[in-house]
Amino acid sequence: MFKMLKEDIDVIFEQDPAARSYLEVILTYSGLHAIWSHRLAHGLYKRKLYFLARVVSQASRFFTGIEIHPGATIGRRFFIDHGMGVVIGETCEIGNNVTVYQGVTLGGTGKEKGKRHPTVKDNALIATGAKVLGSITIGESSKVGAGSVVLKDVPPNSTVVGVPGRVVIQNGVKINKDLNHSDLPDPVSDRCRDIETELDELKKELAELKSERSPIS
Repeated sequence: MFKMLKEDIDVIFEQDPAARSYLEVILTYSGLHAIWSHRLAHGLYKRKLYFLARVVSQASRFFTGIEIHPGATIGRRFFIDHGMGVVIGETCEIGNNVTVYQGVTLGGTGKEKGKRHPTVKDNALIATGAKVLGSITIGESSKVGAGSVVLKDVPPNSTVVGVPGRVVIQNGVKINKDLNHSDLPDPVSDRCRDIETELDELKKELAELKSERSPIS
């Protein structure tokens, strides 16, 4: 248990350049507090102490702004950066070395029973404000761009952006956790530019046709 607690702290130093000391991290990082509270709540949940588990979960939500259902399964070295507004549903399964940013939702799509929340594989990264909904899988070492809404499975080693989320990079090799939130591919914007180019060409052709048909003065 103590090894796991130390791993939770060490991953913060690896991922957050603002972390300066163990004391600062332990006392001031809400993401760490939320993870530790969840480990306690999840232990109670597995022992079928559902009410106590929810009490711990809701107390953590009140103090950290991060809501993790006690039933969610979370692996080792899970890192929540900033964390305000993060929501993780009951049947979520999160692997090892996963990073999520503030405003991320790992939620369901309705009132269905059984497995209804995402599975996030090892080494995945989910950026600010992304929504991953339903019983889908985010593949190993994949990234979900800021503000994306993902409703379908994401293959391993892929980058997904947009609403709805679309795979824009899949190169078959491990993707490092260096996602640049300000420099993401934007397939919607690219398509709009293509349409504008086509319209300009059509206008030019139309002007030429009008010029050919106009009477010579």
